Amino acid sequence: MTLTTTDHDRGRAGLTYVYPVLSRRAGGLSVGLNLNINNACNWRCVYCQVPDLARGGPPPVNMDRLALEFRHFLADVMRGDFYQREAAVPAALQTIKDIAISGNGEPTMAREFPRVIDLIALVLREYGLLPAVKCVLISNGSMARRPAVKNGLARLARINGEVWFKIDSATPAGMARINGARGSADAVLQRLEIVAGLCPTWIQTCVFAYDSRPPSRAECAAYIDLLRAAGDRGIPLKGVMLYGVARPSCQPEAKRIARLPEAWLRGFATRIGEFVPEVRIAP
Repeated sequence: MTLTTTDHDRGRAGLTYVYPVLSRRAGGLSVGLNLNINNACNWRCVYCQVPDLARGGPPPVNMDRLALEFRHFLADVMRGDFYQREAAVPAALQTIKDIAISGNGEPTMAREFPRVIDLIALVLREYGLLPAVKCVLISNGSMARRPAVKNGLARLARINGEVWFKIDSATPAGMARINGARGSADAVLQRLEIVAGLCPTWIQTCVFAYDSRPPSRAECAAYIDLLRAAGDRGIPLKGVMLYGVARPSCQPEAKRIARLPEAWLRGFATRIGEFVPEVRIAP
């Protein structure tokens, strides 16, 4: 197999917790840490590429194994022949851009989350990668009120970290359909305020055609209203990342999902750019 921007196979490195991703959004190599090795999540997003996705939380993280794998993989990339084996990776992308705490479910459900942040900080310092390499938490924000998660977020901020906070819809119906989750715009804003108050935060939004139709006018208007409300509350956002579906979904709705034209994303980005400092697009 060849590492590409469309292949995010968690098992390609043969490790339990660590996997490489050639990231469109990061613009280089992203070292992923998968804390949900049982393919369990408290959401079920229709575009999710995780096979056999189940509802639930992760098993305990084996911190010793995670530390061993993380150090081994960084050594392979920085001092070994990783890029020789992955010859298809363009030279311009042969750099570690970030450490991504993501994987096959919601990572902040792991009770070890604050300890994972401390481990990342320790290892990155050992390899001389701080502060150049960013640490990114990709999260749906659902656990934001937990004290341990708040603790971890504060620690993440101290190592040049940031959060990519998932908001795919601002309506209860849209959240139920896209994420398989109950929610409201106000509840999302409350959690967003907690997260962004503790760590630099981007909103990340997956946009796609569903049954050959783009997001409705009502959905787009509700999303813009949410961004406006975030500004009114003084929530310190870095911006919004709009991205399309680049990899096949492994969920039952897969055939109902399709990429939107880049022009649609750019048009929507222009509209929401009035309410946030920056909008990034990855079609």
